[in-house]
Amino acid sequence: MIPETVEHETGPAPTHSIIWLHGLGADGNDFAPIVPELVDPSWPPLRFVFPHAAVRPVTINNGMPMRAWYDIVSFDEADRQRAPGIGHSIAAVEALIARENERGVPAHRIVLAGFSQGGAVVLSAALRYRERLAGLVALSTYLPLRDTLTAESHPANAGLKVFWGHGTADPVIPLALGAASRDILMAGGTDVEWHAYPMAHQVCAPEIADLKAWLGKRLAN
Repeated sequence: MIPETVEHETGPAPTHSIIWLHGLGADGNDFAPIVPELVDPSWPPLRFVFPHAAVRPVTINNGMPMRAWYDIVSFDEADRQRAPGIGHSIAAVEALIARENERGVPAHRIVLAGFSQGGAVVLSAALRYRERLAGLVALSTYLPLRDTLTAESHPANAGLKVFWGHGTADPVIPLALGAASRDILMAGGTDVEWHAYPMAHQVCAPEIADLKAWLGKRLAN
């Protein structure tokens, strides 16, 4: 099932797409305001797709219903790895990619992006996806489902280009957890461009500038 989305096109007949997943408790509007800061006028026309996660009870928040890509049982490392329900969100990402294909944008011109919980989903989805993607943006996040990654990774995305930004003072997803996830990816051949910033669980202007430079390279073909 394709989730509801907020969409922004930077020009007519987009040739490239960026599918961007928000973090826990936010929605698809969360990152839409950064589009003007992120886009260079020289780039080909883009379609930004910001999907809304389903509303579901979240265990760590006393079962309170909120938009979430999967349940979070606790902040324990083992519980983070299990990520109950993440498979449905991976399927939603694949459905969004398929819709972009139908609208004329092939997989090799699609970048997946995500912040925090959304980043965990796109990391899981991209490494398992059956066609080559243009790249992956992982912001303040971590890699779940590590135990099955080797068996489930698809060779189409071996060596995938990844931009990873993380805060050195992140209290939600500690820098060490992000760095450990980065190391696992790099050991498997993923091409990670790592950036650490003096911030908490958020994004910052230098990060957006670095991401803009990275995206410009990915949108050149």
